[in-house]
Amino acid sequence: MKAVILFDGVCNLCNGAVQFIIKRDPDAYFSFAPLQEEKGQQLLRPFNKELSMNSVILIENGRLYERSAAALQICRHLRGAWKLLYVFKIIPSFLRDPLYNYVARNRYKWFGKKDHCMLPTKDTRKRFL
Repeated sequence: MKAVILFDGVCNLCNGAVQFIIKRDPDAYFSFAPLQEEKGQQLLRPFNKELSMNSVILIENGRLYERSAAALQICRHLRGAWKLLYVFKIIPSFLRDPLYNYVARNRYKWFGKKDHCMLPTKDTRKRFL
């Protein structure tokens, strides 16, 4: 397993982000698991992390990244100019995360949510754990 992105499976913004990442990750570096599913929760256990739906989580090389750190680490591996966003890593997380948290708190209101986790398409099914 290379890297796993744990996401809120009922959030429209999060599902859109997963589709965005898949399109820019043709080498399938990332796998995905909804936080609501047992597999997502199981992957968090070794980190003694409480389940929170307010953050995307990246598990890569035995490390756990959350919030803006996860988003920037993900961008680092995407094709195209998205890699350039990694430069914002120089900004301390206590300055980056408030914006991330604001969007996370309002994502259902702005983008809506589904009643259940998204179902991967036939082409992307192998990317989901």
